[in-house]
Amino acid sequence: MLAAERQSRIVEEIHKRGAVRVIEFAQMLGVSDMTIRRDLDALAQQGLLDKVHGGATRRSASTEEPGFEAKSLRQQPEKEAIATAAAELVSSGTAVGLSAGTTTWALAHVLRQVEGLTIVTNSMRIADVLHARPSTDQNVVVVGGVRTPSDALVGPIAVSALAQLHLDIVFLGVHGMAETAGYTTPNLLEADTDRALVAAGRRLVVLADHTKWGVVGLSTIARLGDADAVISDDRLPEEARAVLEDQVADLRLVPVEPGA
Repeated sequence: MLAAERQSRIVEEIHKRGAVRVIEFAQMLGVSDMTIRRDLDALAQQGLLDKVHGGATRRSASTEEPGFEAKSLRQQPEKEAIATAAAELVSSGTAVGLSAGTTTWALAHVLRQVEGLTIVTNSMRIADVLHARPSTDQNVVVVGGVRTPSDALVGPIAVSALAQLHLDIVFLGVHGMAETAGYTTPNLLEADTDRALVAAGRRLVVLADHTKWGVVGLSTIARLGDADAVISDDRLPEEARAVLEDQVADLRLVPVEPGA
């Protein structure tokens, strides 16, 4: 198979499935992992896809919302490091809000080890994590609503439920963050729900890896300065660091192993 034919097949699969791993492409097309990586480099330079850790995902616009599986492939080491750092802010007996998202999903895995928590979420995926290994002294509250492509529950029912709650700390995962737009999402209903979750919390901590900087979704959830803390990774650009340090009281950058 010629390179052009192979790359056309890769683009077709990416658009069909949203995300595919290098090893899957290699087996599907009968070539080496290195050949697939070179193809992905070429296609990424043409703007036809986004390279991620171990594979590639479909490039999205400000109104396009990738599915959970596609997002879960992106920046896995960064998300795990951010989640570990975020868990240090939680102590036994805390009422915690977790927005939907793959970074907050990673945090949910770590929080299973913390006793006496009440965890409120609008994420079916996070609820599944907490249900899979339930802690007898944790209370998990799942708000209802309409399901999004990223498996969040959103809309008036979720907003109404969140308006009645008072949380110690809210961890917010975001689609993007930028100096003017703030923290954003491509889904209007999810923006409403996230704003209600933020309003329910006494403290807001945003979890966002370095690739989220400069990405602007359709709707703003909160301004940069509304966050009490932002946890990102040490690959965050200098420009972003300067802006966030100016507007956010607590910016934490966690190290990520080189080559991860």
